[in-house]
Order: sequence, then structure tokens, then C-alpha cells
Amino acid sequence: MNDRPAREYLEKLAKLIRYYILASTTRAGSGHPTSSLSATDLMTGLLFGGTFRFDAPHPANPNNDRIIFSKGHASPLFYAMWAAAGQVSFDELMTLRQFGSRLEGHPVVAFPYTEASTGSLGQGLAIGLGMALNGKYLDKLPYRTYVLLGDSEMTEGSQWETIQLAAHYKLNNLIGIIDVNRLGQRGETMYGHNLKAYEERIAPFGWETMCIDGHNLDEIVDAYEKARSLVDKPVMIIARTIKGKGVSFLEDKDGWHGKAISEEQFEQAMQEMGAVDRSLAGKIGPPDDVKPEAVHARNIAEPDYAVETPVATRRAYGNALKRIADGFPNIVALDGEVSNSTYSEIFQEAYPERFFEMYIAEQNMMGAAAGLAARGKIPFVSTFAAFLTRCFDQIRMNQYSKSNVKISGSHAGVSIGQDGPSQMGLEDIAMFRTLLDGVVLYPSDAVSTERLIEQAAAHKGVVYIRTTRMNVPILYKMDDEFTIGGSKVLRIHNKDRVTIVAAGVAVFEALAAYEALKEEGIMVRVIDLYSIKPIDVVTLREVAQATGTIITVEDHYAEGGLGEAVKSATDDTVSVHILAVRKVPVSGKPQELLDHEEISRGAIIRKVKEVI
Repeated sequence: MNDRPAREYLEKLAKLIRYYILASTTRAGSGHPTSSLSATDLMTGLLFGGTFRFDAPHPANPNNDRIIFSKGHASPLFYAMWAAAGQVSFDELMTLRQFGSRLEGHPVVAFPYTEASTGSLGQGLAIGLGMALNGKYLDKLPYRTYVLLGDSEMTEGSQWETIQLAAHYKLNNLIGIIDVNRLGQRGETMYGHNLKAYEERIAPFGWETMCIDGHNLDEIVDAYEKARSLVDKPVMIIARTIKGKGVSFLEDKDGWHGKAISEEQFEQAMQEMGAVDRSLAGKIGPPDDVKPEAVHARNIAEPDYAVETPVATRRAYGNALKRIADGFPNIVALDGEVSNSTYSEIFQEAYPERFFEMYIAEQNMMGAAAGLAARGKIPFVSTFAAFLTRCFDQIRMNQYSKSNVKISGSHAGVSIGQDGPSQMGLEDIAMFRTLLDGVVLYPSDAVSTERLIEQAAAHKGVVYIRTTRMNVPILYKMDDEFTIGGSKVLRIHNKDRVTIVAAGVAVFEALAAYEALKEEGIMVRVIDLYSIKPIDVVTLREVAQATGTIITVEDHYAEGGLGEAVKSATDDTVSVHILAVRKVPVSGKPQELLDHEEISRGAIIRKVKEVI
């Protein structure tokens, strides 16, 4: 389907968009006009050249082609092109970067045409991959996903993770566009205007590549038409452009990155550009009217465990995903080549069409999850907790996209044993506690894990679930309830002198300490604080008032962990003692390591006796 408009019409639209870019950034007194001007012709040819299909008044239409600005600093172009499409008024365009405006300095999802919040470079292509996976393999819709990339961000390793995965999954519905404008923030980029340098690196991965003049509208539209005709490859359009194109004193000049022009310079630029037709309205062709296959939630079974058989919470994670899959038909699972350790393989075996192997490419995996979430899926991402640190940039950006992503970090803490510190997640609680409105869950046994996975699936937003390697006893009854923000009081007596607050494997150490202390006539209260964020402030304050002293126990570093969460939830009148990992971890048996780090039952007993 091709409704190719006249080149003269596209040129007039490009001039209008350039005017909008300069007017809005000059009014704002800040922004990235030169980075926007370089890609103006590329985006004009995309939106209005006859290949892009979009129901402009209804950006949520599932058949719409998708567009992501990975080079999010070109947001003035992003808003200007939607203004040219009649979806942003000139008055609103002039609110760029103002407090309260939808048109922020980098695209955010408050603006309805933004697929995902971007600006941290190197992430947009992975988000596009997730959207493309959804279109090709899940919803099976004909939409294409386009990603505008900056040449500077092509040095990011995350880009090459995505380039590999997109070829592996034969995503012919994913089109990247590199705006090779030569200049980065502080000078020339690694390859300057050498388009072949990019092509020689991308094509061998299995992408169709096209090197074009990024200001020749005929070449641009030809490239988009060709991209739509390919059947088994993703496409990378590599476009030579000029930074600041259209304004002589900005063109290909270093030192203008992230700087707006003055009012006087704006007038000079307008004289150069000539008359601008502000009555012009860009037209976008409608998308196909294809209905996604309807999915219906069904009843889910209850968890079922033999109470006498210990089960690792990581295995319960896989069991839970499989068990609730029919109740949440939009759940998909992604794993970083450790599914036989995280046990997401249990879900994969039952629902292979809803599982994506992302290999050892955690940054891409997290970006792809954001893309899937943007298309209405509930992605559950799993890997070792330690490896999540390398994709924290993608995780933190999920909060700004309001992504409905669930993340499971297994092999948490020194209790994993002999593998040693490189495999031990010891920073993850602190990391995830920093997310605004994020949820951090740390179940202790299989039943609580199953119930909290249900809660995570139903919750809207980023949820982190911390699981452990070692088998642990079944602690709870199958019908026990768990809520986000809750806790469980496991042992309580009116003569309790200290409260022990723990989560995960440390709960069992706390219970063992309780039994030993009870034999000596020392009564202590024991709390399973399975929800670390939000935290059960009410219960913590009640036990603090009752016993006056709290000892926290965690298989995590002290900084930012459970203990600090408890301390922040109580007032200064409460004495909080934190038992946490404070020594450099080593290899050893789990119990040896818990003893070594002084977070085992013996250490708890010693601390209780010390504080009373």
C-alpha cells in the first residue's frame, strides 16, 4: 500500500517542522535544536511519506505503527512532527520544557504519542525490539516499529545486544534509523560521517542495511518503502545528515549541542528559511483494521506443596508463573539464559509461545520488557539478582515509562553457597528500593512466593521479587494470604523482650534462634517482613512499642537493605540493630557463609543476649 505524496509537499512540511523546532526551543531558552534539525527530513519522510500507518487521533490503536525516539534529546522534533500532524497546538508547542507541560525536555509517557520515556541513550532499540516481538509473535498484528537512533549512542553495548537478538528473532517489523550527523556533545563521533563503518558492523549480524542521504526525501521514502517489503530481516537505515540542517550558522558546527538560539538568531534563521506555511497539515495513512486475538482470563488453581518437602523459592517462582498463566493471559516471560536456575523454564515448557529467551544480554532484556509492557503485556523478567545491577539504567527508566514490568532476581545473598561472590546478589534490595512507587518483595518459602507472584501480576507497576537458591521448609499453609505492604507475625508473646525482623532465608535462622532462646526462657517476637517496599509501618511500630528493641537480619549488604528500611519506618525512640552481610563473601557451604557473615541463628542469639 503506497500513497506517496509529492516531494514539494514533504519539503514544505519539513520547513514547517524546522520552524516549530526553532520557535519552541528559542521560547524555552534551552533544548537540542541542532540534534532535531538533523533528523527532520528523516522523520518527515517517515510520518508523511506514505508508508507510516497511524490513527493519529487514537494513539492507543493496536494497529498503529510505533515510533520511538531513542535519541530522546531530539524531543523538539518529536513534538514538532506531531504538531505538523495536527495533534499538538502551536500554543502547547510553545510550552516546551515549562513546568507542568506534557512536552518535557526528553519524551515522557504523559505525552500520549510517546511509547516509552527515553533520553538515557542506548535504550530505544531494545524497547522497539519488545514491541516488535509483541507484534510478530504475540498479537500477530502488521504494525511496524521504527526507532530513531543517534550516531553517538551506537557505541553503547546495549545496542549490539539488541542488534543480535532482533536478527535472531527475524524481526522484519523492526526498523532502526541512525541519524549520522557526525557531531556529538563535545565533538566528532567515533566514525564521523563514515556510513560504511556502521554498515560493516551491523550487516554481519543479519540486518538489512541501507546507506542514504538523510536530507534527500526521495531516498528517504524509497528506504522506508523497501523496509516494509522485507520478510525475514530487521532493517537499519544509516543516514548521512548535517547537524543543524537548515540554518547556515548552525550547520555542521561544533559547540551547539544542547543550546538554543537567541531571539535575534531566530529572526536571522527565519529570513534564511523563507516563508513557512503554518496552515499546512501533514496527513498520515490509516492503519489496517486487524483485531488482536481475544484472550480471556480463566480460574487458576491453588498452590499445592507437600509440607514435608523443602522447596527453593526460585523453583516456586517458576511454578507460580505456570499456575497463574491462564488467570493472567497477558503474562510473558523473559530470561537471560539461566531459566534452568531461575526455573522460568517451568513456564516455558507449558507456554513456549509466551516465553522469550534473551540470552546473556540483560540490558536488552530489560528494554524489551518495557516494549512488551507498552503493548499491554505483563512481562516477568528473570535472571540472577547479581546480574540485574548491569541493567539498572533500564530498570530506573521503567519507572518513568510507568512500565508494568515484574523482575525476579534469584540466587540472592551469600546463602547460594560455593559459587562465590560474583554470583551473589547483595545490592539488589537497595537498588530496587530507590524506585518511585516500586515494590520489593522477599518471600521466605514456596507458599509465600506463589502468593506474592499472584500479587505482583495483579499490581500495576514495577515489582521486584527476590528469590533464593537453597531449598527451605514449607512455612505457611496453602490458604494463607499475603499482600503487598504486609508482613507476618510468626511468634508473639506478651513477655517478648526483643523483636527479630527478617525476610527470605533469614526467617528460618530467626525461627531457629527463637526456639533456642525460648529454651533459655528468653522470649522474642519474630516477624517475616516479606514486603520490604512498601513496608508494614503499622506492624513495625506496634512491635517497636511492645518490645522497644528490633534486631533485623538479612542476607544482603547493610547499606540500603531491610535493616535500613525498618529503621526508616520507626522513630528514634526505637533501638534497631542490623545484622547483615558486612564481610567480603567467599565460597563455602550456605550455613558456613551465614555463620561467617554473622547472620545465622548463632549470631542472632548472641545479639539478642547482648541487647537485653
